[in-house]
Amino acid sequence: MSLNLKQLEAFVWVSDLASFGQAAERLGTTQPNISARIAKLEESLGVTLMLRDAGSVRLTPQGQKLIGYAREVLSAVDQLITVSGQRGLYDGTLRLGVTELVSLTWLRPFLRAMKDAFPNLLVEVTVGMSIELERALAGRQLDLALQNAPFARAMSGEVFLGEYPLVWVAHPDLDVADTLENVPVLTHGRETVLYQEIAAHFAGRTAIAPRLVPSSNLFSCLQMVQDGLGVAALPAAMVPPGLRVLPYAWTPAPLTFFARYDAERAIDPVVAAGKLASEIAMQSIKSNNST
Repeated sequence: MSLNLKQLEAFVWVSDLASFGQAAERLGTTQPNISARIAKLEESLGVTLMLRDAGSVRLTPQGQKLIGYAREVLSAVDQLITVSGQRGLYDGTLRLGVTELVSLTWLRPFLRAMKDAFPNLLVEVTVGMSIELERALAGRQLDLALQNAPFARAMSGEVFLGEYPLVWVAHPDLDVADTLENVPVLTHGRETVLYQEIAAHFAGRTAIAPRLVPSSNLFSCLQMVQDGLGVAALPAAMVPPGLRVLPYAWTPAPLTFFARYDAERAIDPVVAAGKLASEIAMQSIKSNNST
């Protein structure tokens, strides 16, 4: 039998992404290789599985009938590896999306733990805002996202990673009024829930209107605070020693984090990574709370 797993993987990923080029990128190969695998699979099965039309890809009626069986074969192989305990057999790439908070706190121990659990698996990391990660996850450009709520789309796989309270901070030498009206308020990007909460809070106080300075990079907010350029409400877990915590009466709601993935299509490393992320995150939160 000339049919093989690489051909089935190509079939499934081209179907899911509706693109030979994106499937090639996802599988770490070239578009001609993906085309060759699909052609060989079609030759072996004696059917046409998909049609290209003006840059788009769609399954034929036969392709629609067979795609489910291809998924079942790949799922069975995944279960075989899982039950055997030979996780070293996984040698592909897991595409991971994380927010800045994760990247600045417990990403390194998580990646080390993943290396121990899956020694031959590559983890490709994308750092971005939660809203960006959610889009990439929905588009199957990511396998797993470690991100904060709220979410616009439901995901069948979710693992709770903990809550991160925020605190108002400033440089020790910065003159800050109790009402914060005399200094710029440094915030996350306009499209984030953190910015929206802060903007709504100050919009309701007509007598006090501090200037909001949004940034798409939360670490940039921290650096500007360290340089005395304003105040910010930041996750306590990412605030370094030396900054002054302000006794302002209101703070935004804590950030709630989840590991999110498509449970119906996720292979064992993705599911295991979600559980491992929860363990590492909880250890990090416990450590921060004890200091």
